Amino acid sequence: MKSEKLIYVVDDEKDICDLVCLELERFGYQAEAFHTGEGCARAIGRRQPDLCIVDLGLPDMDGLGLVRTLCEEHQIGVMILSGRGSLPDRVLGLELGADDYITKPFDPRELIARVNSLLRRLDNSQKEAVVARRQARFADWQFDTATLTLSSDGGATEVLSSAEADLLNVLLNAPKQILSRDQLMGEVMGRDAMPFDRSIDVRMSRIRRKLEADPKNPRIIKTVYGAGYMLAAEVVWS
Repeated sequence: MKSEKLIYVVDDEKDICDLVCLELERFGYQAEAFHTGEGCARAIGRRQPDLCIVDLGLPDMDGLGLVRTLCEEHQIGVMILSGRGSLPDRVLGLELGADDYITKPFDPRELIARVNSLLRRLDNSQKEAVVARRQARFADWQFDTATLTLSSDGGATEVLSSAEADLLNVLLNAPKQILSRDQLMGEVMGRDAMPFDRSIDVRMSRIRRKLEADPKNPRIIKTVYGAGYMLAAEVVWS
């Protein structure tokens, strides 16, 4: 039986697209392949997928630009699948909002495991928002879990990616507690995920840039060196 989950695979290499789509379909997903970023963008205008698997070396645009658009304008789950495995590329991909990053060559079994894990996390976030619209008040901010929107007393508004929202939710539910990177990784990425080991730090940096007046000297989310992170503010849920 076909899954309702639709996944777009964006890669200029036909063999890679065929392999990834075949594996996804073998595990019950619907999959469509695109060899250009523009082709993917047009398809999203007709039907939005649950997840996009994106190569960075596209012929018509920089794949990182497509990742940014997907995360900021559509809030679609994004997994990067690329031969560009350098540390700067991986960090930048996560900073732009990608939920995961896999380098080529890759093991199809690992790809499927990460897809399964990512889609479960996205599903859980959506279900929690449907069950109860909750808002957290902390410092000078209010966070709406249904819309993933941060609003400041000064009128500023920031929309978080699903990955950022998951991480902030963990902190908001454990204020003034030190949470280790391993704890945060388990809560945010899931026990069966195999994330890039700096993903928590990268996402924390992105959240701080949206929350903090001075991200280099944070007062809301503090780093406890050698231990982890701590949300230093009082939190009131409504």
